[in-house]
Amino acid sequence: MCAQVLVADDDLRQAEVVRRYLTAEGHDAVVVHDGRAALETARRLRPDLLVLDVMMPVLDGLQVCQTLRRESDVLVLMLTARTTEDDLLIGLELGADDYLTKPYSPRELMARVRTLLRRAGRGAPPAGAELRRIGPIEIDTAAHQVTVAGVRVDCTRGEFAILAAMAEQPNRVFTRAQLLHHTHGIDRSSTERTIDVHVMNLRRKIEPDPQRPAWLVTVFGVGYKLAAAAAPR
Repeated sequence: MCAQVLVADDDLRQAEVVRRYLTAEGHDAVVVHDGRAALETARRLRPDLLVLDVMMPVLDGLQVCQTLRRESDVLVLMLTARTTEDDLLIGLELGADDYLTKPYSPRELMARVRTLLRRAGRGAPPAGAELRRIGPIEIDTAAHQVTVAGVRVDCTRGEFAILAAMAEQPNRVFTRAQLLHHTHGIDRSSTERTIDVHVMNLRRKIEPDPQRPAWLVTVFGVGYKLAAAAAPR
């Protein structure tokens, strides 16, 4: 599972350690040390994965992630010394696929890299992949693609995992803990509030009126469900 990985970290020593681990596993790794270089190099190389430090000069990692997410679906693994829940959720809201807090071991980072690449379908398509339709929402698990009324919408890996899981069992009510399990634990610091953020972002993408959701419905005191028919408005 060879991939092209861009590493953006202003800690030269740490970046070199990550580069060596990546190349040891057969990946093609490129290193940059500021946010502007990360943005320009990502646009030029179109890597499979961006390992992105939050605290960088020129442009910080959050700005880089927000800009790239508007332009591509590159996998983004964020690295940060910030450990509060709100800081972690900001990264997820901007489209990061995974979050690793410092200090971390290179072996842990490589495990996250392998998981992200596997979930992104770098290997064979998953057995039993199929097209699922719920009202105007169409979820193609093989192509990792979502369309609403024929219009493609971009989802992060966490958002797609939640939507695909719910589409397998329309009208089933999922607790936040159950949905968190389907994201494979985006970060060890993730909480059930992370699911609320993903659901909020999904509603912006699939609902005609995100403030009055018809498809991705809250079941108060329990969790969420994907309605097989539009909920009464």
